[in-house]
Amino acid sequence: MTMEGGVIEQRRERVEHVKKVGYAPKAIKKKRCRNKIQRCVEPKVPRALQELFVACRDVFKGPGSVLAPCDVSKLCKIIDDMKPEDVGLSNRLQKIFSAQDAAKGHLMEDGVKGSPIVTYTTIYKCSKFSLCLFFLPATAVIPLHNHPEMTVFSKLLLGTMHIKSYDLVDPVRSHDTPPHSQRREGSFMCQCCDEFAARLARLVADNDFTAPCDTSVLYPTTGGNIHEFTAITTCAVLDVLGPPYSKADGRDCSHYKEFPFSAFSNGENSVNAEEGECYRWLEEIEVPENSQMDEIEYLGPQIDDK
Repeated sequence: MTMEGGVIEQRRERVEHVKKVGYAPKAIKKKRCRNKIQRCVEPKVPRALQELFVACRDVFKGPGSVLAPCDVSKLCKIIDDMKPEDVGLSNRLQKIFSAQDAAKGHLMEDGVKGSPIVTYTTIYKCSKFSLCLFFLPATAVIPLHNHPEMTVFSKLLLGTMHIKSYDLVDPVRSHDTPPHSQRREGSFMCQCCDEFAARLARLVADNDFTAPCDTSVLYPTTGGNIHEFTAITTCAVLDVLGPPYSKADGRDCSHYKEFPFSAFSNGENSVNAEEGECYRWLEEIEVPENSQMDEIEYLGPQIDDK
């Protein structure tokens, strides 16, 4: 969150294209001072990006900590006001995105299917939080995945995206687990206890969002901790994660497959048929092929972390 031959080459071309285009203005070279009185002007970090970094450093205390409501509001206020230019997304690149969407639409009309790859870059990362940018070509998908023990702020900077998100029903109750007699063919079985790992989840969001829009926030167990992104047009998303993913600390990303609530319902669940429209069964799966991403170097404004 990889392919052979020509597909790999195409992916490399995509990454190289993003690098060549650059999602930030070219670095400003220092000019020699003409005299001792004249001072050289250094390029400045956008105020919003620097404020975001400082606020994150203040409110994120590391694994196991929970943000206070006032801290959540503080970050949301900063992120809500952020613009593409604050992270180096120039007007030139935005026009290129629009052209790519038009070309993609032409290819789809001609019946040629593409393999859009998601690209990401890390603005800043430490043990307590990380700031990342995700670039999704039109029709690209970040499949259903979770954010264990994390609070995540997402800001759609460019484009239109469909977001679907779920929260696991908690605590897990015995009658929330589908009975063996109702199991679906191919469903996951827990090897240690021979029972289903599919868990009941409540739908939190299933909507289209167009930039600029408000920041979305998800928490360790609420707010749509398990979500999926589908780009309708080319999109750019700013993600603030606290704490970031870490396999060493047990915060690895899990992926899921969803089933309709009725697929396992036998009439004994506490959720009635009408409420069932807002629920799904989620089963944990192996990492899907379409979850692979390409990482590129961050070329935008550099944060002052001193």
